[in-house]
This record gives sequence, structure tokens and C-alpha cells, in this order.
Amino acid sequence: MIKEKKQKLMQSLICFSCAIVAWRYPSGLEGTEFSGGWLTGRLLVMCAVGSLLFVAALILTFFSRRISAGIALTACLLCLPLYLYFTAPGPYRWVFKGEYSVPLQSRFVWDTGSVIGMFLLGIAVFVCTRALLTADPERVSVSP
Repeated sequence: MIKEKKQKLMQSLICFSCAIVAWRYPSGLEGTEFSGGWLTGRLLVMCAVGSLLFVAALILTFFSRRISAGIALTACLLCLPLYLYFTAPGPYRWVFKGEYSVPLQSRFVWDTGSVIGMFLLGIAVFVCTRALLTADPERVSVSP
């Protein structure tokens, strides 16, 4: 029972951390030219939806850990493209051709906020995958 509480606490803490980063990281980009782009605007919307899903996963962790883990994994998939865009703008421009208003300075850039976000997403994927793969102690029946 204590192990399950620790796992729920760990999952809720990582969901909370990811929600904070996903909410704060792109907040300076709202209302700028970045939010109106055909690609970048969609990346911002995906990250906003991901941050809301992290909050939902945080709340659901205490009721159903597996459902919460599935929601958190979906949120990870939605937030990752924005972090990758700021870390690797060159490959994005190679894949998504178009007219960009800012010239490309470098193919890969060290952006501390996005690296922290990707690191937290990696931890979240590990914790949530583990939650999905472990047996639910309430549903496991012991045969005499």
C-alpha cells in the first residue's frame, strides 16, 4: 500500500512539473508573430492542450493511476514538438518547407527551457509507462 502511494505521489509530482513547464515556457510567445504562424501557431496550441492534459492527469492520478498515465503520455506527445522546434529549428525547416520571417541562425540551439521540458517529458514517459505496465493492486486477486 505504501509503495502504491509513493508511485501516485511520484506520478502526480511529475505531472505537476510538466504542467508548470508547459504552461510557463510558451507564455512569452502568446500574442507575438510566433503565435500566428502556420506551423508555430499550431505548436503553441498543442502545447497549451498538453498543459491542460497534464493538469487533468494530475487530478486523475489519485482516482485511476492508469487512466492518468495514458492522459499524461498523450500530453507528452503534444508538448514535445514545441520543445524540439526550439532545440532543432534546422530540421524543422527542412521537413516543413515554407517562408519563415526570421533567418535560420543555426541548425541546433541550446535552449535551456526546452531542454528542461524535454528532460521532464522523458521522466514522465518513464513513470507513466511504468504505471501502465504494473498490475493494479486493487484488481489482483490472490487465489487460496
